[in-house]
Amino acid sequence: MSTIKTPIERCDCDVIHEDVMELVKEKMPDEEHLLELSELFKVFGDSTRVKILWALDTHEMCTCDIAFALNMTQSAISHQLRVLKQAKLVKNRREGKIVYYSLADDHVRTIFDQGMEHVSEYSRSEI
Repeated sequence: MSTIKTPIERCDCDVIHEDVMELVKEKMPDEEHLLELSELFKVFGDSTRVKILWALDTHEMCTCDIAFALNMTQSAISHQLRVLKQAKLVKNRREGKIVYYSLADDHVRTIFDQGMEHVSEYSRSEI
């Protein structure tokens, strides 16, 4: 079976729109901030962590309840909560011996809600 290779479209020069390039360079965040953003999005790349965030978007919960809701072990949930806490996506409070987790702030809810809206919009457009 032979495959037909189509040439890749390519510019014949380095820059066509210098004004656009200058604007992009001016607005580009520094490398450290882009790396932090990349790391943040990696945290959302795990379905278990997304499920935990979904649950915590509804109500604060303890590890036991999250584990029960997701049909997982408390150990597995604790591990993921640690990752979410290090990424500053969740916070916790202690009440006696029980530790309750919740979303860290409204920014987390906004990121999550925007992602869900994007996915839902994309899914509807394919129907």
